[in-house]
Amino acid sequence: MIKVLIVEDSPVAREFLTYILTSDPAIRVVGTADNGMEALETVRQKKPDVITMDIHMPMMDGFEATRRIMETFPTPIVIVSGSLGVKEVASTFRAIEAGALAMVRRPPDVNHEEFEAAAKELILTVKLMSEVKVVKRIPQPLQARLAVQPKISTPLPKTAGIQAVAIGASTGGPPVLNKIFSGLPQGFPFPVLIVQHIAQGFTEGFAEWISNASGFPVKVASHGERLAPRHGYVAPDGFHLGLEGGPRIALSSLAPENGLRPSVSYLFRSIAQVLGPAAVGVLLTGMGRDGAEELKVLKKMGAITIAQDENSSVVHGMPGEAIKLGAATYVLAPEGITAMLAGLVKQAK
Repeated sequence: MIKVLIVEDSPVAREFLTYILTSDPAIRVVGTADNGMEALETVRQKKPDVITMDIHMPMMDGFEATRRIMETFPTPIVIVSGSLGVKEVASTFRAIEAGALAMVRRPPDVNHEEFEAAAKELILTVKLMSEVKVVKRIPQPLQARLAVQPKISTPLPKTAGIQAVAIGASTGGPPVLNKIFSGLPQGFPFPVLIVQHIAQGFTEGFAEWISNASGFPVKVASHGERLAPRHGYVAPDGFHLGLEGGPRIALSSLAPENGLRPSVSYLFRSIAQVLGPAAVGVLLTGMGRDGAEELKVLKKMGAITIAQDENSSVVHGMPGEAIKLGAATYVLAPEGITAMLAGLVKQAK
């Protein structure tokens, strides 16, 4: 039985979420809270397995509540957003920075045609996040948070003519991507293609958040778009992201792979076919094995391949599978990945 705490300031929304979640026999709502202060006390008393968190609440909002919970009683947190506006979603990613694991939209009214799909997505997300083992976050003074240019002791590979970097991520990916992009030099010459598994409706807000937070320009990819240096391109909702000759962006609505569209496997395979050894493949934190076998294909073709290490991963499923297959030439923490990519720039010059 998965014990859930619902944190939401609207009584109607609390009742609605309780109705949806308890429709699944594996879920039990053990408590509700209408603000962050009450949530902190209820977490201590009820010890839930998962928390669904609203953002805008009186007394203490969802950002601060998430931060406090992760510093005191670390618990998997799912942000449930009532708005899919780009600006609203972008600001909500502050909660992901604070330690929340995932974001989903609040399902519409039961009579809405999208209710059933949205309710299933909420229930599935709560179930999946209940399996994640989160750790306590240690509060750091501001000075300790200041970005320091990372250094790497790993010897840089000999490369020739890198044309693009491809990155795949799932659970825990957004803050890692932010950390990587924040450390890249202004003159970073390579375009970056990104598949981040995320709930539908949050992709544009994700792209805006990561652009603003990291200073690295990121946008939702468009079909036929020519790649530009030092730009990131995120796979849009419901489309695989790949490349065609040029190189240009090629979006596809082919069947999901590993149950996912966009799929990291599709991205890596496309990059391998178009660029071969002139690519860098990076597989970050996430559940499952999406992208693991295709990272090995990239490695066999002579591309640089990197997997995130276990200690820094929220979930070591995807990178862990790649490491088991021998697909990763380098196994690095986010700081090491940044340093590796920055070092490739110096080598290219």
